[in-house]
Amino acid sequence: MAENKPDFEAVRQIHTVLVLHFVDGLKQAEIAKALNLSTSKVNRLITQGRKLGMVRIAIESPFQRLVEIEKRLDRIAGLATSVVTPTVSGSPESTLQQVGKAAANQVLETLRDGDVIAITGGKAVSAVVENMQAERAFDVTVVPLTGGVQGKYYTDVNHLATQLAERLGGKTMLVHAPLFAENEDQRNMLLGMASIREVFDLARKAAIAVVGIGSIDTPGSSYYDLHPVSNPDREQIIRSGVRGEFLAHLIREDGTLADYPLNSRLVALDPAELSQIPRRIGVVAGAEKVLPIQAALNGRFLNSLVVDEVTAGAVLEKMEKLQDVA
Repeated sequence: MAENKPDFEAVRQIHTVLVLHFVDGLKQAEIAKALNLSTSKVNRLITQGRKLGMVRIAIESPFQRLVEIEKRLDRIAGLATSVVTPTVSGSPESTLQQVGKAAANQVLETLRDGDVIAITGGKAVSAVVENMQAERAFDVTVVPLTGGVQGKYYTDVNHLATQLAERLGGKTMLVHAPLFAENEDQRNMLLGMASIREVFDLARKAAIAVVGIGSIDTPGSSYYDLHPVSNPDREQIIRSGVRGEFLAHLIREDGTLADYPLNSRLVALDPAELSQIPRRIGVVAGAEKVLPIQAALNGRFLNSLVVDEVTAGAVLEKMEKLQDVA
């Protein structure tokens, strides 16, 4: 026998209860008192209203435009997640700090006791560390993905790893080696040392990688903070098709490693070795990073990206044009 449909009065009563609860924000006990009903009756009416399809919940962000950009990025770039933050006009530092804070929250949302976090150096990763505010201590280990360059707070990856571990209440293992060896033989020797090999082996098994993406276009390039290069050499790098830096490796537009001598001297993981890390978060801001981001995305090095709105829009414009041509 078919179930009887509720009559007008029943539906009217359900509607009244639903409005009081979902629109006016009254608790069930308050509704019961206002309508002279029992609390259990109010609960049944709400349940019945749901079954009748009378409740539809729509959640919209005041930054809905950013949510739409995130969806486009995920779809076009094949990302699992992306976070787009507002760009602070005229203040690159404030923009970077917002991106760093968003990336820090992304890490905290997925971090679990026992995890290993692998990081690079760079201004963006430094902003993540500065904005990391854990509500409890985590039993985690933080390790570098590269050797270090001393002299600036953001190029010394060991310093950043130590700071991040302290903020999370965890521990760290450091790479006591320069980012660039004197030659390829020395680089191979350093990578073969037990103390360095142990850290990089741990990095390969990390649950989360937090990485910056570097520009090679001057001014504003972070790559030349890692290794000083003369102006003619910089021009040659760009003419050879290099578009950015990832894990200190120079990469072309399609994400492949450039055939450049400095790449063979790096004490660092190869970008392809990140593929086994479940969460690979790229953190980046600024117009000079558009081409490097595109190259890193083409190389499939990342599955998560945290970026500011203007930069994200420029990346999308380029990638969508390429799709239209294809």
